[in-house]
Amino acid sequence: MGLLAWRLLAPTAQAAPPMRVVTLFQGATDTAVALGVTPCGVVDSWSEKPMYRYLRAALAEVPHVGLETQPSLEDIALLEPDLIVASRFRHERIAVLLEQLCPVLMLDEVFEFEQTLLRMGAALHRRQLAMDIQARWRQRLVQLRERLERRFADDWPLTVSVLDIREDHVRSYLPGSFSGSVLDQLGFAWSVASRSVGGVSIKLTSRESLPVVDADIFFVFLRADTPSMQRSYQALLGHPLWQRLRAPQRGRVWQVDGVAWSLSGGILGANLMLDDIERVASTAVAS
Repeated sequence: MGLLAWRLLAPTAQAAPPMRVVTLFQGATDTAVALGVTPCGVVDSWSEKPMYRYLRAALAEVPHVGLETQPSLEDIALLEPDLIVASRFRHERIAVLLEQLCPVLMLDEVFEFEQTLLRMGAALHRRQLAMDIQARWRQRLVQLRERLERRFADDWPLTVSVLDIREDHVRSYLPGSFSGSVLDQLGFAWSVASRSVGGVSIKLTSRESLPVVDADIFFVFLRADTPSMQRSYQALLGHPLWQRLRAPQRGRVWQVDGVAWSLSGGILGANLMLDDIERVASTAVAS
């Protein structure tokens, strides 16, 4: 199911008091759009600047208030918001200043998208809509997991690695990351190495470390779409150690949308992840 279809089928928001909300991290911006709220101010995206392509239509006229790591207090004040949605991880040091402007919804984590959805739903007087969206998300997870189990039969659950390919290294996302939490909910398994490491990701600085991420499936995305990045990726694909890993040997290296998988942080981005998984799984070789 595509993102547009998912949004059209999502419950319609009931009338709610108008609020001028400024969102200071990507997952909050994504969530506001999912709830049918157009923020009065947003921070710049991490890539595809100034805003991720999947959100541009909804946010075309919305002013920007700087970087997620360094929002402009002056620009925020000029917008006269009723609510600021911030992240303790990013903004705790300026929380006192933000609170002088208007009430602040301070969320603990930038990637706990279901928590972001429910807490923003309550703060924006759209609690029921948020709960309905969450219920629809969980129903979609169950249905996709059942299809994966049927597709791969006795091989299920498959182990998985999410690989962010960069010019000078490979970053592997762990179960505690945004994409990792979605794959966990779908029932994918993780290698012992991935389970034993804390945090969001591990950095592989040499090709000799590739066996650490060995898995049945690789979901892969490139950090940038440049000629040098493509050369680096092709060199990786041709490396003998890469070719000995299970996913390459079984033809299960699937390229996906890096914005959705690592940068979106919200319920719409999570649904785009499911779109990718449905697409590649439909053509996968089961054994």
